[in-house]
Amino acid sequence: MRLGGRIQAAAEVLEDIIERRTPVTMALRDWGKSHRFAGSKDRSAIGNIVLDALRRKNSIGFRMNDESPRALALGAVVFSGGITVEEILAQTDGDRHFGAPLTDDQISKLRGQIDLEDAPDHIRADVPDWLWPAFETNFDEEAVTEGAALTERPPLDVRANAIKATRDQLEVNTATPTVISPLGMRFPPVEGFGRHPNVQSDEDFLTGKLEIQDEGSQIVSLLVAAKPGETLLDYCAGGGGKSLALASDMGNEGAIYSFDIDKRRLAPTYERATRAGASIIKVVPPPAKSLNHLRRKVDRVLVDAPCTGVGTWRRKPDAKWRLTEDALGRRMAEQVKVLDQAKDFVKPGGFLFYVTCSMLAAENEAQVYAFLERTSDFTLLSAGEVWEERFGVDTPKPWSADGCTLTLTPASTNTDGFFFAVMEKSA
Repeated sequence: MRLGGRIQAAAEVLEDIIERRTPVTMALRDWGKSHRFAGSKDRSAIGNIVLDALRRKNSIGFRMNDESPRALALGAVVFSGGITVEEILAQTDGDRHFGAPLTDDQISKLRGQIDLEDAPDHIRADVPDWLWPAFETNFDEEAVTEGAALTERPPLDVRANAIKATRDQLEVNTATPTVISPLGMRFPPVEGFGRHPNVQSDEDFLTGKLEIQDEGSQIVSLLVAAKPGETLLDYCAGGGGKSLALASDMGNEGAIYSFDIDKRRLAPTYERATRAGASIIKVVPPPAKSLNHLRRKVDRVLVDAPCTGVGTWRRKPDAKWRLTEDALGRRMAEQVKVLDQAKDFVKPGGFLFYVTCSMLAAENEAQVYAFLERTSDFTLLSAGEVWEERFGVDTPKPWSADGCTLTLTPASTNTDGFFFAVMEKSA
């Protein structure tokens, strides 16, 4: 496909996403099924345009003075994809797959007629209008910078599985060591219409020497500071990514119980643990009563709580525009529930870790302090001290509103957004 056809295809996919609220992965899949002539490079290019348009939907609409799917696709190609207006004009001349030629007004907008600096802050930050007050309260003068960082294309990070290999032993020649995590390697964000390497077909992945895991997720797993021989409970384990990282950090000595209320989410953990050689992982499907034998016996309980996923907006930008106040309220209620359930498994003198992939105080600090108010036998500890012990004093620093909890963000730590807090149960 030529450039014009790719832009038109992206506009069609965006129309499906915006007007029918179809999830982006489903919309791209449906388009591919109905246009089987498109090759893998075409599908990748179209996906890049769609994701770029969704990451910057507010600001592109402002700069184009037009929020239509076609305007968003055009803006994404120029403002995010690095294609010039002249290149579009040259490559779409006479291309019937492009649709209507660019108008003079579109050309002037794509050349930067409208200055984004004149836009309201929530437009410049590409944060939904209703969410902006909370976002601004959390990040103050850096709110626009933090929001804009969530509009960038993400890197692809992998983690060395210490059970089988060190980072130096990984065969990832085009990747560089991650700055904070001592186990990670990073492939940079793709440029133009490119795509990340298919790591899952590499020998190191197939033999369990590496796992795909964002550096932020690696970091919060390392902050748990799990010791060989301990008993851990990963209470909202999902697909098992953090359980695998914990097993690696423990040298595969001890016991990790991976539990999730949704057994479908747990399903990949069986195969992933086998491939990684993480024999200490014991997958525990629901119901929760299956964990009764662990009450008051676990050294470290990790609650990777259900959340809005604000910290993953670089990777899942459509979630930004589907998020509602009602959905936020439901997630907050779920967070209260899982914290109150998980605390009963911590043994006296043990630790409870609260993690989200959100960057909203309502899901993070507010939940921790509300939990401490209704629970008398837990004390908040300084995660900053653990950070310096594990990563030193010279690495990039995450946000901390209280000097104890930590919030990783794309702008501060160049990772996905993650919140981390640790609480100790009185002996």
